[in-house]
Amino acid sequence: MQQSRRLEEFKKSVTNKFNIYNSLFLNLPYRNIENVGMLIPLLFEQCEKGLNEGKNPQEILEHFFTHFVEIKDERERLDFMFRIIQYVERQVVLYDSVEDSAFPKLQEYTNSLSIKDYFELVNRTKNWENISKKLSTFSARIVLTAHPTQFYTPAVLDIIAELRSLIDDDRIHDIDLTLQQLGLTSLVNAKKPTPLDEAKNIIYILRNTYYDAVGELFQYVKSNIRDENFDNYNILKLGFWPGGDRDGNPFVTADITKEVADELRQTLMKCYYNELKELRKKLTFKNLQDDLNGLSNRLYKAMFDVTASIGYEEIIERLNGIREKLISDYHELYLNKLDQFIDKVHIFKTHFATLDIRQDHSKHALVVETILKQQGAIKENVEELNQKELLQWLLDKDVELDASNFSEEIVKDTITNIQQLKEIQTKNGEQGCNRYIISNSEDIYAVLFVFGLFRWCGWKADEITFDIIPLFETMKGMDASEEVMQTLFNTPVYREHLERRNNTHTIMLGFSDGTKDGGYLKANWSILKTKETLSRVCKENDIKAIFFDGRGGPPARGGGKTHRFYAAQTNDVANHEIQLTIQGQTITSTYGTKEQFMHNSEQLLTAGLSNNLFGEEHVISDSQRILIEELSELSYDTYNDLKQHEKFIPYLEHRSTLKYYTKANIGSRPGKRGNKKQLELSDLRAISFVGSWSQLKQNVPGYFGLGTALQKLKDEGRLMEVKKLYNDVPFFKALMLNSMMSLAKTNFNLTGYMKDDKEFGEFWNILHEEYQLSKKMLLQISGLKILMEDEAVSRESVKIREKIVLPLLVIQQNALYYITQNSEYKELYEKIVTRSLYGNINASRNSA
Repeated sequence: MQQSRRLEEFKKSVTNKFNIYNSLFLNLPYRNIENVGMLIPLLFEQCEKGLNEGKNPQEILEHFFTHFVEIKDERERLDFMFRIIQYVERQVVLYDSVEDSAFPKLQEYTNSLSIKDYFELVNRTKNWENISKKLSTFSARIVLTAHPTQFYTPAVLDIIAELRSLIDDDRIHDIDLTLQQLGLTSLVNAKKPTPLDEAKNIIYILRNTYYDAVGELFQYVKSNIRDENFDNYNILKLGFWPGGDRDGNPFVTADITKEVADELRQTLMKCYYNELKELRKKLTFKNLQDDLNGLSNRLYKAMFDVTASIGYEEIIERLNGIREKLISDYHELYLNKLDQFIDKVHIFKTHFATLDIRQDHSKHALVVETILKQQGAIKENVEELNQKELLQWLLDKDVELDASNFSEEIVKDTITNIQQLKEIQTKNGEQGCNRYIISNSEDIYAVLFVFGLFRWCGWKADEITFDIIPLFETMKGMDASEEVMQTLFNTPVYREHLERRNNTHTIMLGFSDGTKDGGYLKANWSILKTKETLSRVCKENDIKAIFFDGRGGPPARGGGKTHRFYAAQTNDVANHEIQLTIQGQTITSTYGTKEQFMHNSEQLLTAGLSNNLFGEEHVISDSQRILIEELSELSYDTYNDLKQHEKFIPYLEHRSTLKYYTKANIGSRPGKRGNKKQLELSDLRAISFVGSWSQLKQNVPGYFGLGTALQKLKDEGRLMEVKKLYNDVPFFKALMLNSMMSLAKTNFNLTGYMKDDKEFGEFWNILHEEYQLSKKMLLQISGLKILMEDEAVSRESVKIREKIVLPLLVIQQNALYYITQNSEYKELYEKIVTRSLYGNINASRNSA
């Protein structure tokens, strides 16, 4: 009943409104585009009909140009296709705006529990002491990354926000004007963004959305918790990777890191200054003016002058002084407004969001080796030292480093960066930058190299105010993680470091490369098992384990339904805090508006509460574990065979958009690690890897191998076992539902012409057969008749979005074909492929 009412509201507030406002696109002010709006529906119809009939993109477009627009010249056809791309890109923007506008109404018919629902549950059970205790210590950390999977510039985000408010009020004339503005506003970057550009784009969202949203969410919890002393200012924390994440991005330098830290702090001071400005309009009392003006002047200077920073303690001291006078002399007028401001200062302090540093282990190994050579400890490589000698250097021996004494840029910059982190902490506070994450961690040296580098860069061992976080992202890394962590706990110097860090250890798992490496089920099952193992190891060593998940984006990169994922964790997983990355377009699609941010942040908190207070105990029995393990290995074998196929990499290189990700000005990070001429899977960044499968509408990493695994058990007469597993184990069900989402966004008709390709036909057939089998088997074990049957609104949204971009996808596939034919317009066809990336990915919202 609830789902049908929600679907009815969706059709009224989204589908119908989009169709109405979409008609306004007929007036878009483009040169030579007057008739494009009328022709788009015809092109869609021809694309849908042609693909269903087995026609290839060339035949579909040939028929369209011959019978509907009568354009024979190839150059003129290309111009027309560019206009179609422009038009469709803006249709996607309009649809995003309409859907965002409808979000609050749709939430009235949702089954997901909000914080308010939990408080009502507590009220009935009189369990206030438990929830108060849990919320006083529980925390969720949302870490924003700059991964290039969303391309709206601040100008376009402003237009989306404006459209959203106009749509709320059905102001047709103003919507028409704003759509015309959108028509003349470029949706693509004129040049490749720098890491600082990326950081500023996300800081824009911090300032305009999250500053108020986090404050409001805290106030709601505080006012309803029935604990007048509630002061968990860390209940929702913001993390920040742009400018600190140098893994695979040579453009992130020590200078960039410093600039981004300054930008975060100065932007926060602008938020504080503006809020104080509004308060001053109310606190017009004589004896407060000097205090208010003094703080206002300090904040104003700190907004623009990087050397005039003001500390958190000083801001709080000044505000508390104002508060005391307000209570004693002015009848507590507007005290609640002042207290809300003080709470925000307690939350954001002087950092706004914690700037994380991340680098790949191999880079630290290079830096350590270079330093040890300079120190005369080795001649060529670190293997010349035995473990005892190496540990002595890392943990005991003092080294004084000067970055200018080294020639390699990565060595100089690593030393400079670690040395400058003290200054960043001085200005932004310790919480401003106190986490160092190591990608591709597979042994103890991933952590100890960083610990040693801190010591050598001037940090005394007992003054390292950083959490060193291993990221176990590959199957090998996860397998080794138990031994790695236990060895670290057994290392006295490191154990003393942990005592100074409150005997807490943050561990990052899986991330995007896990699925690329191990396939969908094995990667996610391995992450859960590793979490359980490391929870036990940490507990045995009196260490509080906190897990940091690489999520956001599509299921194939660790995403999917976040609440469902966390609420399905077993009781053997430490649940002190939820930490996750929010990647790419998920920032604007799931956390982009204040309403969305607050709802989805609440979902993180309620998922944590579910596992502690109200939810059933999630226990996976031994027999269920054996079954998941079996399915995991079977699906991995199938996926691994595909990876080893001789056409796997060539197919991505020559039949997908893989190489065009680096040509599009969508992110500062290169599309692959290293500079090898021969492309290898390990060098591919997960985003371009997963994104390329998404552009093909094949979404292979989100399900491949599941169909074969499930079919094998069915052949053995064990289908009922798997059905029971699906119904009884929330974790397994969550993974299967995420895979069904990937399958729902798949359309093999788009590339059906490849089945006859001389070079890749056999490979395409392997992909297609596994898709069909996976879809069939997942529907069988779930008992559903169609994919996403229980998620009617999401299914309808996917359907509309796929409909909008179908012409774009056909045009893209047509262009990829002509590139292989060495057309005289090859360069233009390549531009078409690159341009069509934007609309396709923005329409997908989570890219799979």
